[in-house]
Amino acid sequence: MNKDHHKTHPGNIIITIIAVLLVLAGAGYFIYFWQYSRNHEETNDAQVEAYINPVSARAGGYIQRVYFEEHQLVKEGDTLVILDDREYQAQLQSAEAAVEDAYAQQTVLAASIRSAELGTRVNEDQIKGAEARYRQQQQDIKRYRNLLKEEAVTGSEFEQVKARYEVTASDFSAAKNNLAMNLAKIQELKTRFALLKADIKKKEAALELARLNLSYTVIRAPYSGRLGRKNIMEGQQIQPGQPLVSIINENEKWVIANFKETQVEGMYIGQPVEIRIDAIDGKVFEGQVEAIAGSTGSKFSLLPPDNSTGNFVKIVQRIPVKIAFTDTRISAVVPGMNATVAVKKGK
Repeated sequence: MNKDHHKTHPGNIIITIIAVLLVLAGAGYFIYFWQYSRNHEETNDAQVEAYINPVSARAGGYIQRVYFEEHQLVKEGDTLVILDDREYQAQLQSAEAAVEDAYAQQTVLAASIRSAELGTRVNEDQIKGAEARYRQQQQDIKRYRNLLKEEAVTGSEFEQVKARYEVTASDFSAAKNNLAMNLAKIQELKTRFALLKADIKKKEAALELARLNLSYTVIRAPYSGRLGRKNIMEGQQIQPGQPLVSIINENEKWVIANFKETQVEGMYIGQPVEIRIDAIDGKVFEGQVEAIAGSTGSKFSLLPPDNSTGNFVKIVQRIPVKIAFTDTRISAVVPGMNATVAVKKGK
């Protein structure tokens, strides 16, 4: 018999070693996966979300210039669109002229009030003089009436004194009436002045509105982010409130993970999370639980299921969980990307 027949072939040894290594690797992976699943709640029903808001026009008009391209990164305050502002400039100038005219009227009215108040002082002096003459004539007519009874003066002399008395009485009454009229005039002017102040506030508000409308002809980025599709062009007529372009807030992104209802027990706000993005291979992002929905996702749907119809089939429900990124370098993460998240169990 050939002695070499009992010798092991080298190829068989290599195959055996490889098989043993594969079994060990499989066992190690199984142990790792078992240990990982014990310490984590995982789901691949997750997507990256972000605020995607339309940048809308606050004023209408023709587009004069468009300063952005599709999917461009912009910073807060960057100019996106400029409208033809000639009409708004004219409205602003008209509002400024109205305010200036109202202030000029106020100046004239204030001068009229001061003049009328000065006139009342003249009236008061006139009243004092007229009153003094009136009192003097009162004494004269009394004296002449007594003298007439004693026939010490003639009737003609008494009539002259009486005429002077009536004139002074009339002057005294006229002086008082002039004062009352001037006081009424002052009150009227002050009322007009108050109304004019209210009118000035109204015209100043119109002026501020004209300034605002003019400022709306320059449309700026509300925050830093990436723009969406470009659907407008120069020369196009737009209306107030019309969306011009969408903007994605690059500074705030999060993941909505829909866990099975059997997985959320024990989850808490601030719980550490591992995030793997399907499109970014080999990178694990850190995050934390920020919010847990108060009901299942189906309850938020337009037509929630009605289990009272008699066709009930028990289906494991999903509960949305909002997960915030704690990593800061997430520029490559795009809203809408699929993700797999694993929440670490325990505190």
